[in-house]
Amino acid sequence: MANLIVTGGAGFIGANFVHHWRAVAPDDSIVVLDALTYAGNRANLDGLAGVELIVGDICDTALVSRTIADHRIDTIVHFAAESHVDRSITGPDAFVTTNVVGTHSLLAAAKAAWLDRGSGRPHRFHHVSTDEVYGSLGPDDPAFTETTAYAPNSPYSASKASADHLVRAYHHTYGLETTTSNCSNNYGPFQYPEKLIPLFILNALSGRCLPIYGDGNNVRDWLHVADHCRGIELVLRGGRVGETYNIGGGQELPNHAVVDEICRGIDAAFASDPPLARRFPAAPAARGRPTAELKTYVEDRKGHDRRYAIDEGKIRAELGYAPARDFAGGFAETLAWYLAHEDWWRPLAALRTRP
Repeated sequence: MANLIVTGGAGFIGANFVHHWRAVAPDDSIVVLDALTYAGNRANLDGLAGVELIVGDICDTALVSRTIADHRIDTIVHFAAESHVDRSITGPDAFVTTNVVGTHSLLAAAKAAWLDRGSGRPHRFHHVSTDEVYGSLGPDDPAFTETTAYAPNSPYSASKASADHLVRAYHHTYGLETTTSNCSNNYGPFQYPEKLIPLFILNALSGRCLPIYGDGNNVRDWLHVADHCRGIELVLRGGRVGETYNIGGGQELPNHAVVDEICRGIDAAFASDPPLARRFPAAPAARGRPTAELKTYVEDRKGHDRRYAIDEGKIRAELGYAPARDFAGGFAETLAWYLAHEDWWRPLAALRTRP
């Protein structure tokens, strides 16, 4: 039986991981440490028994230390991060504070509890990172591996790269038992509607434009969050201490293809479920119009990386990982979730449109 802290566990990926871990390890103790900033949501943990939410900042080392001691924590799964690239361009300070200083706060508290005071218990500090630390690929470049040189191009990715290096240093300098995973673009339930897929779903339902950066040919590897959580579980259970594992979805797609799939999916949903037209009368599909008429090309984002691609060969070979979903199937599940959970996203959409 393990005792976990899941940082950022009320956010998108963290909450999905808490649901996953509760299902696969029902006897484990889980403490969620989350500051409940705009992207954290208590409702993401609804229905989970035996999960304690502590509202607090990972930069508060004293709070982290007390939590480790009080709950006899032996495992930290670190999701907490500022993660939206656009926000990092306009306000990078928060990214350095949370992603760099916050990660160091957790590492320092873990070292003090597990090494300096010597709890005597096996431990693990797992750090969840991103493929964006590797920079941008050309159209014919090989996919990122765990040995690809870091070349972050945004304040967000630079802050995550810094955190990755701190985790590595705490292992090699102090012997802290760490692992790191670098994932590709996640999508699925509970994703805050600032990222492409939930934003475009909600915009389409309300008849707002679908703003596509540049020419729409920026390429990403798409990973359903449930597959990501299974990958993290494999690393926690069998990953080699001190190692990094890339977790991908094997679905490398240009943004315009993702948007087209969103439009097709929404059109098909309205065609097969006529009551949707009454629930979302502003949607073009409610009037028999194609959702694609909302597509609008806008000025490209500053420093927009052209292509990411993940080589997940290491985690496949060592731990038996394989994504269970292709993008079409994963997106169909995701769209169905958003259509069924209007009560979850409607308050968030209202916040986003408030002046």
